[in-house]
Amino acid sequence: MKFSLRFNNDLPVRDYVIYAQAAEAAGFDQFWVSNDLFLRSAPVILSAIACATERIEIGTCILNPYTIHPAEIAMFAATLDELSGGRFNLGLSSGAEDFIGWLGLDFDLPRTRIVESIHAIKKLTSNENAAAAGRVLRWTEEAWLRFEARRPASIYLGAMSPKMLEEIGAIADGGLPLLFPPEHYQNVLPHVERGTQRAGRTLADIDLAACIWCSVSEDQEAAEAALADKIAYYGHAMSPLILGQLGLRQEDFEPIRRAYHLEGDIDKARRMVTPRMLRIGIAGTAERLIERLEGLAGMGARHISFGPPLGPDIPAAIAAIGRDVIPRFGSQ
Repeated sequence: MKFSLRFNNDLPVRDYVIYAQAAEAAGFDQFWVSNDLFLRSAPVILSAIACATERIEIGTCILNPYTIHPAEIAMFAATLDELSGGRFNLGLSSGAEDFIGWLGLDFDLPRTRIVESIHAIKKLTSNENAAAAGRVLRWTEEAWLRFEARRPASIYLGAMSPKMLEEIGAIADGGLPLLFPPEHYQNVLPHVERGTQRAGRTLADIDLAACIWCSVSEDQEAAEAALADKIAYYGHAMSPLILGQLGLRQEDFEPIRRAYHLEGDIDKARRMVTPRMLRIGIAGTAERLIERLEGLAGMGARHISFGPPLGPDIPAAIAAIGRDVIPRFGSQ
């Protein structure tokens, strides 16, 4: 079993360095940082982490080819892999249509754009010419890196929709499917397997991370409040497929979205998050976390990725997961 941590890019850079060092000491295998719009730059954060750690792998979760050109993504990937000594993983996906819309960009052909980008980035970081004549990418023969990449980019595909989940199995080195709730893994797996069958691969060829949200603390109320903050920010952008499993609709989050993003009233937004919405993640003690993770392990998960908010006290949450959870599942 592998273990990783995922962070939003909303904290001071120095905090990530501290948390990455703690994660490395606690036995985590990977450390991921998102690149959500108008927050801090994940490539910069990961550069700082690369210089302050020795073993732990680092990655973006995720970059998207709408706001960053795939050629530049390849440049980031190869440079960060060089800086980290071969520890960089490129988390890539189309992003959320709602957030891309903030910039007035058309969210067109997301699956095609991702598939073509992955092929191009693989070629560039394999030190090959990436000339392309696709539906989205139309590159000339001048499309090649002017420095030598250490290795082909290790690409993890972020996905929620059935078609994108299938592409994890078909073309990616790993997957970052968001599991809201964690039990959604049982629905994700058949789509990924369909992709492996299409490509003549097996699940063993892919590092499929079961990406959950959790908030770990001995203080149940504080744990739930921290998780509610994240749900208030992102809930409206979750897919109907995800929300439907919990009997929720995107419309249920509209008052929360308005309070958070339009009125700037975070406390009001948090208070509107219901117990049913909190089931999107796991909040409470390490023991409660283990109870829910037993189901994931039983479904065959071989990599558990713990995502934001992690807890009201992040260093304490990292320590608790490293002390209580990793030893419980590490031998599986």
